[in-house]
Amino acid sequence: MALIYITLRIMPESIEADLPTITAEATKMIHAFIKEDRSVQAEYKPVAFGLKAIELMWSMQESIGGTEDLEAEICNIENVQNCECVDVRRAIG
Repeated sequence: MALIYITLRIMPESIEADLPTITAEATKMIHAFIKEDRSVQAEYKPVAFGLKAIELMWSMQESIGGTEDLEAEICNIENVQNCECVDVRRAIG
């Protein structure tokens, strides 16, 4: 199977949310989901009025399947309002 690149966007509930803690918990969940210790890149992107979204990017085998269960699990992290997959790309080569 092919390698794919995933980008998830996590929206915190407020500007007071601890983004590094949310990022660390979500990264642990990603590693458990893909059953590998692959690198997960995190970026904090401004949304509005001081609120920042967390974007997590990583690669995984396409055979693992969709990320819906992972997204639901991440939504259960404290101070997370929403989580959605915003990009999926297939590796070429």
